[in-house]
Amino acid sequence: MDCGGGYIKVFPSDLDQKNMNGKSQYYIMFGPDICGFDIKKVHVILYFKNQYHSNKKTIRCKVDGFTHLYTLILRPDLSYEVKIDGQSIESGSIEYDWNLMSLKKMEKTSAESRDWDQVESDKAQDWEKHFLDAGASKPSDWNSELDGDWLQKPPYQDGLKAEGIDKDVWLHREMKPANYLTQYDLSEFENIGAVGLELWQVRSGTIFDNFLITDDEEYAERFGKATWGETKGPEKEMDAIQAKEEVKKAREEDEELLVGKFHSHSSHFSRFHRQGEL
Repeated sequence: MDCGGGYIKVFPSDLDQKNMNGKSQYYIMFGPDICGFDIKKVHVILYFKNQYHSNKKTIRCKVDGFTHLYTLILRPDLSYEVKIDGQSIESGSIEYDWNLMSLKKMEKTSAESRDWDQVESDKAQDWEKHFLDAGASKPSDWNSELDGDWLQKPPYQDGLKAEGIDKDVWLHREMKPANYLTQYDLSEFENIGAVGLELWQVRSGTIFDNFLITDDEEYAERFGKATWGETKGPEKEMDAIQAKEEVKKAREEDEELLVGKFHSHSSHFSRFHRQGEL
């Protein structure tokens, strides 16, 4: 694939297959997106809570002209793994790498209660006199008989009155959003009934085969080795043979072109020589 996208879509069993189109609801979309030097990534889109969520990581794909085996693993512990040709290229948390954790964030109400009073009390002018001065010490000339008992905190003075404020600053009440995520659950995909392909490409000829959906990772690995694993070697051998044949064909075409030019020049020289003899 030179420039294009090839994605497998996993659909629920209630899919209207006769009228399937790009807007048909699906569970999972997975596959490579390739175009030029800039775009070489693997898309993984999951459907959850009536929304499509894309993996926020950039997952690089392979581009070398050969067939590749793409594997997506979604585990019950909410971890995932993407493999290409049996080798892990990306893994992590489904909740974090698809931004599903953002659905857990609490929303706030914006309106205050109409009867909420946020009156702030002004400090009395002698406010500092009513607090303990931890650094104060009894003066050396203090006379208890004349001055009274030493008190580090001055007694209450008139002028400081409580204003009867029984409400503090308004705190927004936290609300659960409508799409609040309690926990991502793979049972969302238990009603799988069909698979399909979404394709766009500049040049035709892309081939897809050997699709497998299973809950057994070991079986999936064996299946990959029995299919792609058996053909990857012969494919490279065939590519080498074709490359040699193309080189040979190009050389033969160049030789024919040179021979043609030689005959053309020889014929021209022969006509010129006969004209000179006359």
